[in-house]
Amino acid sequence: MSADLAAHLARGRRERSDEADRLLTRVFGEATGTSSHGGLALVAVGGYGRRELSPYSDLDVVLLHDAGVDEAEVARIAQEVWYPLWDRRVVLDHAVRSVDETVRTAGEDYRAAMGMLDARCVVGDAEVVASARTRVLGDWRREARRRIGDVRTARNERIDRFGWLAHAAVPDLKESGGGLRDSVTLRALLATWLVDLPRDEAESLRERLLDIRDTLHEVASRRSDRLLPELVPEVAERWSLGPATLDLQVRDIGRRIAHLASVTWRRVDATVARDPHRRVGARGPLIEPVASGVGVLAGEVVVTRQADPASDPELLLRFAATAARRSLPMNAASIGRLVRQLGDWPPVWPASTRRWMVELLGAGPGLVDVWEELDIAGLIEPLLPEWRDIRLRGSSSPVHRFTIDRHSIETCVQVMRSSREVARPDLLVVAALLHDIGKGRAGDHSEVGAPMAKAICRRWGFDAVESTMVGRLVRWHLLLPTVATRRDIEDPQTAANVAEIVRTSSFLDLLAALTAGDALATSDQAWSRWRRGLVEGLVGKVRAVLAGAPDDDLVSAGWPSGTPLPDLLGVGPTTLAVSTENHHDGSLVLVVCGDRTGVLGDLAGAMSLAGLSIRSVRVASDGAGAATLWEVSRPDLDARVLRERLRAVVDGSVDLARRLTFDPGDTRPRVTVLEAMEQTATLLEVRATDRRALLWVVCRAITAAGYGIRSAHTDTYGDEARDVFYVVDRSSRPLTAEAAESLRTRVTAALTGDR
Repeated sequence: MSADLAAHLARGRRERSDEADRLLTRVFGEATGTSSHGGLALVAVGGYGRRELSPYSDLDVVLLHDAGVDEAEVARIAQEVWYPLWDRRVVLDHAVRSVDETVRTAGEDYRAAMGMLDARCVVGDAEVVASARTRVLGDWRREARRRIGDVRTARNERIDRFGWLAHAAVPDLKESGGGLRDSVTLRALLATWLVDLPRDEAESLRERLLDIRDTLHEVASRRSDRLLPELVPEVAERWSLGPATLDLQVRDIGRRIAHLASVTWRRVDATVARDPHRRVGARGPLIEPVASGVGVLAGEVVVTRQADPASDPELLLRFAATAARRSLPMNAASIGRLVRQLGDWPPVWPASTRRWMVELLGAGPGLVDVWEELDIAGLIEPLLPEWRDIRLRGSSSPVHRFTIDRHSIETCVQVMRSSREVARPDLLVVAALLHDIGKGRAGDHSEVGAPMAKAICRRWGFDAVESTMVGRLVRWHLLLPTVATRRDIEDPQTAANVAEIVRTSSFLDLLAALTAGDALATSDQAWSRWRRGLVEGLVGKVRAVLAGAPDDDLVSAGWPSGTPLPDLLGVGPTTLAVSTENHHDGSLVLVVCGDRTGVLGDLAGAMSLAGLSIRSVRVASDGAGAATLWEVSRPDLDARVLRERLRAVVDGSVDLARRLTFDPGDTRPRVTVLEAMEQTATLLEVRATDRRALLWVVCRAITAAGYGIRSAHTDTYGDEARDVFYVVDRSSRPLTAEAAESLRTRVTAALTGDR
């Protein structure tokens, strides 16, 4: 932005304030016969008090008096001050108060207190003004811990109404989150002495936003804080910028003010409510370890001292996913360390890095703030260079309430509502992030974005089939709403045409979930009852067309390729062999033991009792012996120690039912009996929030019903567990339909605690 124009606008604000001072001085003198009436003063508050009058700002003025001035005299002077101003068509926000009334009002209304923090004597008795301001400031600091709750509540309500300056379709320069109101609130929070922040940066951002508002006033020829699309070109022209460039710069200012506000509020919270459960050792507070190189300290997620960001860029994703999952702030010093030291990302990510990316994207609402803060720090673009083309870019569609980047993140949050309705929630949430990635480039964004998304997925370590699936989701993410609202869904050919594109039921499930998430992230209008009904009606008809057709094999099955299957010859009831090896950021544990009903559940319970989080398990059995391959969360496991822990459970020395606690927590597990083309066992699928002892609870419920588990294929996507159990009866046959439904009900009850 032009430095000369900025200086001109700042000078204009001061000159307008000075002109208002001269006018008030004149009318005050005419009303009192003097400019120094004892015990009485005209006080500028708010923006006028800061000498920041924009072209169409009103004058916030208080006629302040001490208790010794006659009330009738005060009333007379007030009338003789206000009426001449009204005659001159001056827009006033005025009040008449004694010093005591001012202090009392400020104590009851934080907005009055914040206005007085910037109070300035225009004319009259300066000592009266100084007395009132000193008392208000003293009370503000003394009562800050109690009063900031009101400030926060009002801010949240304001942002709910006006949105965020960085992301709203039509931002409000004053009221939107990250706008001028936020910048003034920051000044008031600093005045409490509870926190500090980079004052120079905060003031610089506020002044730049004031410059834009002044230009907006001049262009609109009226008081206006909304940056309407039709006004942007002329405002941009005043700054010798293109409309898109101005829009990006304004949104970036709002984003940075919002970030400063977020950091400041976190520091306020840390000061007001120190964590009473913080662990303290001989050398100070202890870090709670969460993942390799990541811990929680004093309510913040931190990078530990031993971590090496230069050789371990995945550390960033472990750090961010932990913060997003736990809805905890990221430690500022740790972010700074990552900015300075983070190494280069590999050309193709290993499986663990891909998993942590999915953890982050599937974190739910906590993702929004974490992603924004990382983007401000410059940490998003290295892992996703294509992000720069959609960052802070407004949408051409009037129904969008967010910029494209913020909309993409919001879509990730929304699709997690459907995570249990699809076979691969990891592919769904990645497609949600990338569905509009082509909007930063020329051409149809769906067609442009599809190969981009596919290439990104290959970089992130997804295989060719998975990457193609995400690319197709991006290519066709507008298919269902477009067809549903523009074609006759009652025409059988309509559903047949869509079925020809989607091909399989699994892809249809993913596309339907992405459609709903995209619409919910756009606006209420985009997912109205009418539109939702049409889309869901179309999906049902397409599903009927696809019924019985071969489906995508999106369920991990069988022993993993690349891992030799152990020889089970000679394995007997007392056999228990355990081997471990580090695998990405955890371990692979191979257990060979005698096969019997309930052994999988016992091993799962023993793993949980050992404090291991189970990411996946595969089972192979020949009837006498069983091999299980476990992927768990902790590296550097001692196989001998783990074997002894497993032995104590397998031989019955440890009663898992007494030692293990399971929190049902999740009130909406999804337990389904899957259809299979060639059914040699009943496939029971369990979708639930991953937590301690989950696998043990399911296995125990199946075993207690008198059935065996021939094989199990479990995977975890983010915090979502997807477990498929191959269940057989005592004759090693599939269950009858009635028995399968009874088992489904029984497992659901075990997961919800409804016994």
